[in-house]
Amino acid sequence: MVAPGPRLPDIAACVFDAYGTLLDFGSAVRRSAAARLPQADALIQLWRQKQLEYTWLRSLMNRHADFWRVTGESLDYAMEHLGLADPALRAELMQLYLQLDAYPEAPSVLRRLKGAGMRTAILSNGSTSMLAAGVATAKIRDDLDLMISVDEVSVYKPSPAVYGRAAERLGLPANRICFLSSNAWDAHGAQSFGFHVAWVNRNKLPADRLPSPPEIVVTSLDEVPALLGL
Repeated sequence: MVAPGPRLPDIAACVFDAYGTLLDFGSAVRRSAAARLPQADALIQLWRQKQLEYTWLRSLMNRHADFWRVTGESLDYAMEHLGLADPALRAELMQLYLQLDAYPEAPSVLRRLKGAGMRTAILSNGSTSMLAAGVATAKIRDDLDLMISVDEVSVYKPSPAVYGRAAERLGLPANRICFLSSNAWDAHGAQSFGFHVAWVNRNKLPADRLPSPPEIVVTSLDEVPALLGL
């Protein structure tokens, strides 16, 4: 747990990853017909794994496609791998991915930050239309100043170009931005770029062996205001 009092001085904006940080990507499966299947947990894990792998590989191959296409292609792989030949289920899951649940603490933390005068933003692999649908369903749109998609740079995280776009859109130097992500690889990428970073390690995973480890680790977004002395 984070000790009371400020830990990160002179922060002007908090920038959040979307999927896995503010929005629970597993809720699509848990709210669908797939929730009753023995493969439900495996579907959540494999869909997410392939989704991330495809973003990294497309970036390395210089073959960008928007996140909606990547999400569909990774779902197709996961369903075939698990023996789920069900077009109706696929359509349901894709629709539910536009209507993900927010993590329980996310709305109140965003409101607290905004109420204290902190600027707030999303920086996400998600396409612009996906993010618009997601924050509307989660009822957090009014608590965000900006929604920044990798659509603007046509490459996925952890490319420095993505984090640089957030600094540019906010008009702030990197050292005045606190970036928060539940994805360790994303936290390392943002820290390497120059942001102050808090890794939201909800599942208490071991640290990754990558350059530029995040300077702060929390287990919930509830701990974030204390990082900023709020």
